[in-house]
Amino acid sequence: MTGVVDPSLVRNIAGRLNVAVKRRYGNAASVENIEVATFGASNRTVLFDLIDGQTRKRLVLRQETLKSEVSPFISTDFQYRILQVVHRHGLPVPAPEFELTPEDELDNGFVVGFVEGETLPKRLLVDSRFEPARTRFAAQCGEILARLHNIEPGEVGFLETTADSRDPLSAQIMRYDSYGEYHPGLDIGIRWLERHRPPDTPRRFLHGEFRNGNLMLGPAGIVAVLDWECAHLGPALEEFGWLCMRSWRYGQVDKPVGGMGQRAELYAAYQANGGAPVDDDAVRWWEVFATLRWAVINMMQVEGHTSGVRRSLPFACCGRNTAMIEYDMLMMIDGRYR
Repeated sequence: MTGVVDPSLVRNIAGRLNVAVKRRYGNAASVENIEVATFGASNRTVLFDLIDGQTRKRLVLRQETLKSEVSPFISTDFQYRILQVVHRHGLPVPAPEFELTPEDELDNGFVVGFVEGETLPKRLLVDSRFEPARTRFAAQCGEILARLHNIEPGEVGFLETTADSRDPLSAQIMRYDSYGEYHPGLDIGIRWLERHRPPDTPRRFLHGEFRNGNLMLGPAGIVAVLDWECAHLGPALEEFGWLCMRSWRYGQVDKPVGGMGQRAELYAAYQANGGAPVDDDAVRWWEVFATLRWAVINMMQVEGHTSGVRRSLPFACCGRNTAMIEYDMLMMIDGRYR
């Protein structure tokens, strides 16, 4: 989403981007038509045209804007390496162009190709243009997740160092404790999760935030999987718990897969494309876990606002979101929600 931004920021980025592209494409290269997005949880998104001779190509710059020792987001270096891996395997992702270096003076980040599509969930759920995409959504998610989870974890072995790869529940508890903001409902949820931990299963390469809003759709279906900043290694069922969380249904609570489809469609497509059979009862633990994780991310965002580090009305609203997610967690544990 774009909007009004500081003109001096645009000029600064434009000047440095011009230099950066000349380093890589030659002195005749330049940039035009720059748009700086106003929203973003961990990275700034900048759209621009690369002019190279008679060729014009739309590209996207992702700049790291959140720096925190307890952040769940991996470095842009890791993100770019992940994009190279999944693009090589033919998954629908923006094509990697180049990674920033210190000489670019644009901080940490990378540039990828532009993909035309829509990510705004409310529009995807009601616009008649996306009706065919909604019909296919659950099955497409199952297909893409199966292909992702079949990538050998060793290809992204650098993710072994992340807290979420070591122990996802301990990672959330660590972040929760770090904010010093305690919620009785979340405390109950943490105790329930600790007492009902599922058995260990083989670890897979996970997107980590695979859900409505991070999946770009065209009228015919999913065209790109975006936002790999939470990628890690873990049980495949973690991905299903996150995707089917109530928050991503945007009011369409009877359609657990992003407000567009059913779990049975998702599971069947996953297995048909090489994924292991999915135990829906086991997924329930990961859905409760997802509510804890989402609440902690909201706590991170509101802390950024209240501390003054990243003042933003959407981040301020995350304080209310945390309470709503806390309620969802309690209803799930009690068996009233699913």
